[in-house]
Amino acid sequence: MSQAAPSSLWKQPRAVWAVAFASVVAFMGIGLVDPILPAIAEALVASETETELLFTSYLVITGAMMLFTSFVSSRIGAKRTLLAGLAIILVFSLLCALSGSVDAVIGFRAGWGLGNALFISTALATIVGSAAGGSAGAIMLYEASLGLGLAIGPLAGGLLGSVSWRAPFFGVTVLMAIAFIAVIVLLEAPATRPQPVRFTASLRALGRPALGLLAAAAVFYNMAFFVLLAYSPFPLGFDALGIGLTFFGWGVGLAVTSIWGAPALLRLVKRSTAIVIVMPLIAADLLVAGLVAAHPGALVACIVAGGLLFGFMNTILTETVMEATDLPRPIASGAYSGVRFLGGAVAPPVATLLAHHFGDVAPYLFGTIAALVTAAIVFAGRPLLRVADGRRVDAEDEALAVTEGDAA
Repeated sequence: MSQAAPSSLWKQPRAVWAVAFASVVAFMGIGLVDPILPAIAEALVASETETELLFTSYLVITGAMMLFTSFVSSRIGAKRTLLAGLAIILVFSLLCALSGSVDAVIGFRAGWGLGNALFISTALATIVGSAAGGSAGAIMLYEASLGLGLAIGPLAGGLLGSVSWRAPFFGVTVLMAIAFIAVIVLLEAPATRPQPVRFTASLRALGRPALGLLAAAAVFYNMAFFVLLAYSPFPLGFDALGIGLTFFGWGVGLAVTSIWGAPALLRLVKRSTAIVIVMPLIAADLLVAGLVAAHPGALVACIVAGGLLFGFMNTILTETVMEATDLPRPIASGAYSGVRFLGGAVAPPVATLLAHHFGDVAPYLFGTIAALVTAAIVFAGRPLLRVADGRRVDAEDEALAVTEGDAA
């Protein structure tokens, strides 16, 4: 983690603050939907499985687009890519708020995923490129913005969702409009054009054995992640505010261990070792969650503990991807993210279908198995990860690992 002085953190150009604010709003969108899932199901007469498709459509499009964001940003530049992402999120969050059916919300969440992919692929590079006095302070500010967005997204969803399920979407629309105006006014386009990237660069990158191994592991990891995040609002049985407060605790834990916990752990053990240690702990947490799903207080404890554990893994797994090959960071992270979101897209509807047929323990057992498969893949593939285990990362790469890891 960067050791910049506090003054370098706060003394940044207005453009950096504009992108940091936009980052808070963008990362709020990850947990914003959680508290209003039951309310959407009730208001739009939808099944639990249908409402879970809000995650599926969002993640499928985010993942597909992540395979090509490096190509897009290398052609039109970081500022235009950033603004395109913000504008798309703004439009589709408004359309979600105005929707009259669950099918419409599902479709518009897919559009939101497109904007999210464009934004998260360029935000860090934009902040670093606009920073004053070196990148360290700007990176710390970006990491703080990311953590704040992850934490307050569910809380904002719960507070606004207690008024109406539409209110959180309207809230994001207003905040994103402010962020868009701030970025377009304050952020200057870079003087130099980026090096063009081939359209298929990220797809071709998956042919690298180490990257392919980690992408496969990440598919199962994201299944476990989204069982906890997307399914848990239903067995909790709380109102929107109660769910929001629960996942506020989840988000705080996730942010703390993503930003500070993971780097501390990696000073003690190798990356592959850390994954093999943390993933069985996640499996145990999910198993306990399934066993206590009928007891809301105990389930809340498992959700918050899961946030802490997933925070470690989000950063560690993505950092391992970045260091496993000699590929440029945007290409490697795009390839990895494009594949891993498939697991996140599949898990929410599968979880509700399992619960419908076998009860609340079944989704968490599914997540437990997925977590153990992740650990097994990494353990078996350790010879391919020797390069990643031996490399150190600088502050910018560490921030990119946090960003890509927490983007879903």
